[in-house]
Amino acid sequence: MSSIAAKATRREWIGLAVITLPCLLYSMDLTIMTLALPTISAALYATNAQMLWMVDIYGFMVAGSLITMGTIGDRIGRRRLLLIGAAAFGIISVLAALVKSAGALILLRALLGVAGAALAPSTLSLIRNMFHNKNERTTAVGIWMASFSAGAVIGPLLGGILITHFHWSSVFLISVPAMLLLLALGPWLLPEYRDPAPGRVDLCSVLLSLGAVLAVVYGMKEGAVQGLSWSPVLSLVVGVALAGVFLHRQTRLAYPMVDLQLFSRSGFSAAMLSYAFGFFVLFGLSILLTQYLQLVLDLSPFKAACWLAPWGGAFMIGSITAPRIARYWHPRLITTCGLLLSALGFALLTQVGGSSDKEVIITGTVILALGLAPLFTFSVELIIAQAPSERAGAAAALSETGSELGGALGIALLGSLASLIYRMEFSPESLPGVPEGALAYANDSLSAAIAIADELLEPARIKLLAASRYAFTVSMQFIAIMSMLIVLAAAMISCRTS
Repeated sequence: MSSIAAKATRREWIGLAVITLPCLLYSMDLTIMTLALPTISAALYATNAQMLWMVDIYGFMVAGSLITMGTIGDRIGRRRLLLIGAAAFGIISVLAALVKSAGALILLRALLGVAGAALAPSTLSLIRNMFHNKNERTTAVGIWMASFSAGAVIGPLLGGILITHFHWSSVFLISVPAMLLLLALGPWLLPEYRDPAPGRVDLCSVLLSLGAVLAVVYGMKEGAVQGLSWSPVLSLVVGVALAGVFLHRQTRLAYPMVDLQLFSRSGFSAAMLSYAFGFFVLFGLSILLTQYLQLVLDLSPFKAACWLAPWGGAFMIGSITAPRIARYWHPRLITTCGLLLSALGFALLTQVGGSSDKEVIITGTVILALGLAPLFTFSVELIIAQAPSERAGAAAALSETGSELGGALGIALLGSLASLIYRMEFSPESLPGVPEGALAYANDSLSAAIAIADELLEPARIKLLAASRYAFTVSMQFIAIMSMLIVLAAAMISCRTS
């Protein structure tokens, strides 16, 4: 669309404020369980495996359902799907607050993931149709991105407050008022858009896309933990095979779930890759940062969330200000400069391990967030702008799936590399007096080292903790260097294409 297209009215801007609510809650629900998990698992007598599934199943189902939900939104109407998703999210949240068993909560968290997947692509595709002026649409996307950052910041902080002062069920009930507000205002403020000739939903494609994404994401995340064992490798192979069958089927359907011709547009493909790449470096390092704050600096989860809050705040500021800067500079130039700035942030994070750790982490994460925010904002805007308006839902779902896969790949590859560096730097021979069994256990990971150290007497405990924390610090420094080199390379590519 041209930048001189008709401008949005007050109704569209108020509608934008309304649709940021489900985005904020969607992001909050990915993080709020982090602090609530110990209390919930104790109340429901959950096993370790059940605890992991309580956290992971939500993200898995979101990732696996995005493509399907985006396609359904194009067919039945984006506003209708958004309101259905909001109603389902609110009802399931109430049910989750009332459960009496860990198994029931896992099932409801899975259903929450499906409902959550109906929210993000619906809101983004509505932005595509509400804002026809390019400058305004970029601003709207920036606000949309900022709402996700706000949710990521608020989730752990709010979770800590609710768990401290209220019953654990409050972490689920907190989303209900916002969903009721969306249901009340959505039909009045949000316009309806759908594909005028959508065709039917292909059930086989739905199952293939769900199976492919779930298998790939599961394989990547398990691979980061287990390494190249048979389980994650088999999952990846199955996922890639299902994805191949899914893509082949799309070429034979009259009304495909994914229009593969979109990828023939260079702008669309480049934006998808950029978006996924940004989440690759972001998630790869963030998983190490949270461990560093809690396991090396010995902060509680709530205090660690507080120290990372400026990071999310910087993403919000960068997402909102990038469209304003684009009035004077070309988005490609802003993205290039942003990547260079993020490289500086990663460079600062290579200095962790000194006496000013917390200050280094805050400064480095704020700088890299300000640098990466324009990449995300402009990539998303380009993705939805390149897609025909009738396929905006599917395009929005593809962008969100790309971020999920990019993040999972970052956790898997950079996380596995960090584990390798940790094992190389951990030196059992330099720890006389520490039992061999404890050394073998501690060589697996820092969390394992801390767990086994609690069973040792002094000075063996102090020696083991110091050695394992040093090895983890070195591994994180190495990943920060790798991330810096990756974004520098991306900046060079971006500069050449400017």
